[in-house]
Amino acid sequence: MALVGLYGCASTPQSQTVRICDDQGCSDRPRNSSTFTPESSISPEEKLKIQQLTALAEKDPRAAFDLGLRYFRGDGITRNTYQALTWMRHAAEHGDVDAQLAVGRFYLMGLEEMGSDPAEAESWLSLAASKGNQEAQNLLKQAQEAKKNEVEYRRWLNLYRPYWHGYWYSGYAYRSYWRGSSWYFY
Repeated sequence: MALVGLYGCASTPQSQTVRICDDQGCSDRPRNSSTFTPESSISPEEKLKIQQLTALAEKDPRAAFDLGLRYFRGDGITRNTYQALTWMRHAAEHGDVDAQLAVGRFYLMGLEEMGSDPAEAESWLSLAASKGNQEAQNLLKQAQEAKKNEVEYRRWLNLYRPYWHGYWYSGYAYRSYWRGSSWYFY
């Protein structure tokens, strides 16, 4: 039986299955099935590297910064913005100025599922700015203005957000590198 659509056009009900072809062949599967498992795309060597970096990150803010950045970028690990913010905050809380700037930027611009929070951004950017970070000083002004005028802030946010995402890939550098079987810091 055909259903009458929005403009009086006949339409057929949407099927509950979809045809999926993968390395196991083709088959009809429920529409809500998932065929991609990100963890399976990470090699055992990459998993070992991240385990070691995580252990270092517990004690060293530089490693926590790198781990947060790797989670944000999905570099050698499944991309996870919650973990990115958690590790970046860990580094920031332990005095890492670049991490304080990064956390301030996360809160100022919003982070995918997390909306922006100018007041929280102001706190983190103030810390980095007090240590002489020029970029934090500039963003701090934006956070303070955002608290005063929501409409202007949204305009500014919509203007700069597209550039901001790319900045995470070019503006922030890792501080460690993997050689042989260990992490080394610059």
